[in-house]
Amino acid sequence: MPGQPGGRFSALVPMLQTDDMARTVEWYSTVLGFQVAAQSEGWCRLARDDVALMFMANVHLGAPHATATQYLYIDDVPGLWAHVARFCTAEWGPQVMPYGLLEFAIRDPNGYLLSFGQPAPAA
Repeated sequence: MPGQPGGRFSALVPMLQTDDMARTVEWYSTVLGFQVAAQSEGWCRLARDDVALMFMANVHLGAPHATATQYLYIDDVPGLWAHVARFCTAEWGPQVMPYGLLEFAIRDPNGYLLSFGQPAPAA
């Protein structure tokens, strides 16, 4: 909207804590197909398609923790689940939710909840 303070927002990229950057990068690469887009000491940005996640290693903050779910809209829930199921146990799904999305959820090695969804096929 014209006239908004600060100009146009272009992306929201969660910055999550990890206590093992190498393990986190390996897991996101192997399980979800992310690639390292940028990295420096104690910090990494991973990307796949139009999605990015950042991780930081701030050990003074204690163990990684978050109360939010990282929700990723994708276009092939069954296909991703077929791959991911070799590495993870589902927190739920894949199933059609009451709000009309086919989804499943898993936890990454840091304990973060990741949910993947797409509009459910018409019945």
